[in-house]
Amino acid sequence: MTKPGSTIKRYFSTTHSLLYSYLISLPLLILYEVLIRVSQPGQDQIVRISVDMWIKTLFSYVDPNVLSITLILVAVLGLFILYKERHRLSSLKLKYFLIMIFEASIYAFVLSILISLTVGSLVQLIQSSPIESLSILQKMALSLGAGLYEELFFRVILVSTLLWIFNHFFKKQVVAYTGAIIIAALLFSLAHYFGSMGDPFTLGSFLFRFLFGLSLNAIYIWRGFGMAAWTHAIYDLMVIVF
Repeated sequence: MTKPGSTIKRYFSTTHSLLYSYLISLPLLILYEVLIRVSQPGQDQIVRISVDMWIKTLFSYVDPNVLSITLILVAVLGLFILYKERHRLSSLKLKYFLIMIFEASIYAFVLSILISLTVGSLVQLIQSSPIESLSILQKMALSLGAGLYEELFFRVILVSTLLWIFNHFFKKQVVAYTGAIIIAALLFSLAHYFGSMGDPFTLGSFLFRFLFGLSLNAIYIWRGFGMAAWTHAIYDLMVIVF
């Protein structure tokens, strides 16, 4: 007979893996690209997430068909992860993905309440955002894209890079982790005020996003990229609905 404690421990250890993070992130990529095209048919200037545009601009120097090269890189990355995590394939559990989305929903709900109460600027943040002029499908697409691309850049790339650098300068891991988490959260918050769809700067919105970045950094380190991506996406979808 399996003890409940061991089952929960197995779930957390299993889902904090590259394989589960990769597989659960694929629906975000697919839904984002589909909704972007469905919600903006025939438009010359398609509204996308800033980080997505950075990546696609970089890829455009290699191949004008940036979507194709993006999908190729995603497929190559997937093959690498499947090979690296091949020992987990036989024990892959579909129900774990459903539980992960439920878990991410809980994180998103709790964060929306705690951070809003702390900063008290949620209404101001929503009303001042330029995306209010977009359609509901465009907002949904950007919410899913933010979960995927912003977490990929600000968590996987930025936090991991800062951790690698700080671990070479500080002997104590707690100092390295604290520094990486704080700096990445600051940059995450500041990035929302640049570009054509950037928000007007207010102290309340900056602090809100800073605290949100801190929380996502912690979720990424504790639970992995997939959980951070879905928490971010679900939170943004909640903002749109409520």
